[in-house]
Amino acid sequence: MPNSSSPVQHNIGLQLDAQLCFALYSTSLAMTKRYKPLLDALGLTYPQYLVMLALWERDGCTVSELGERLFLDSGTLTPLLKRMQSAGLLQRERDSADERRVHVTLTDTGRALRAQAELIPAQLLQQTQCDVADLQALTQSLQALRARLLKVGD
Repeated sequence: MPNSSSPVQHNIGLQLDAQLCFALYSTSLAMTKRYKPLLDALGLTYPQYLVMLALWERDGCTVSELGERLFLDSGTLTPLLKRMQSAGLLQRERDSADERRVHVTLTDTGRALRAQAELIPAQLLQQTQCDVADLQALTQSLQALRARLLKVGD
């Protein structure tokens, strides 16, 4: 039985700062904290900003396509889209050929918001104090890790 006065041996594998998941989680918190004032100026939350980014890339997609693109389930995405529709940023419309499918399209207001949002990436780049190449490499590494994690168990 270990003596309470003797030094405890720590397994580095269980140290908080050695955990990739904690590094990703805490970095994500720090990043979204930096986004908040920029998005507040646009009247968007961070998840709403992600929806807008996806729709600025591909307007008119279905809710299920949007969910796949953002890695969100419909239980999370539907209330988010309802709030955004109430704010006048997008429209949701059932497909006349298949009522299970709902198409999401930007309104003129949603499309116009893009001009203001175009300033955000440069502002965030400055706040990271990294150069573009470093951030691109990090993004690609994280995307590759995500792909491997999603593939596990398939």
